[in-house]
Order: sequence, then C-alpha cells, then structure tokens
Amino acid sequence: MKRDRPEQQMQRAVVEHLAWFARPDVFSFHYPAGGWRSKIEAKILKAIGTVAGIPDVICIFKGRVFALELKSERGRLTEVQRATQGRLRAAGVTVATAYNFDDAIAQLATWGLLRDRRAA
Repeated sequence: MKRDRPEQQMQRAVVEHLAWFARPDVFSFHYPAGGWRSKIEAKILKAIGTVAGIPDVICIFKGRVFALELKSERGRLTEVQRATQGRLRAAGVTVATAYNFDDAIAQLATWGLLRDRRAA
C-alpha cells in the first residue's frame, strides 16, 4: 500500500494556489533539502551550503522574505526546524508554520502575497 503523505499533498496544493493567485511580483519556491540521501550525497550537500530545516515554501516580495513551514494537523516541528526558524527570524525573515491548507492560504493572505480575488 502506498504511504499517505499529507504534508507533501498540502505543499503541492499551496504551490498550485500560489501559481494561480500570488501577486505578480511574488517569487516563490521550495528548497529541496528533505528526503533520504546517501551518506556521501549528504556530505556533499552540506559542504556546498545546504541547510537542514528550511521551511517548505519561501516567498520573496518587495525585498522581504517569507518562509512557511507546512505540517499535517498532527505534525510537529523538529528541533532542527525550530533552530533554523530561529536563525531565519534573527536574519529578518518572516516565518510561520501552518497545520492545514486553509491556515497556509490565510497566512499567505495575511502577508499580502495573494491577489485580492474580490476585486477581479
């Protein structure tokens, strides 16, 4: 049986929502640091600057950086994710964690990253 991946499904939905509804001047992306790596590949990635715990969706808008971690309703931040979020905040990044799709979209809207669909 295929393993259920609610966080991956939510990330896919959030990225698709951004593709349709982000303001035109928002640049968003995913930093693919997670997943299984061989020991050699992990050492190479670390040596070239890969950082563990980076949030799932990064958005840049008007010179500001926003980082959104996506978790399932039962998901919890790891210690590495907490530490990385602290370092990001110390560097001036706006960081949040969303535990479902609706909260993720609400956070993106609060940050002003989505077009106002009522005006259309």
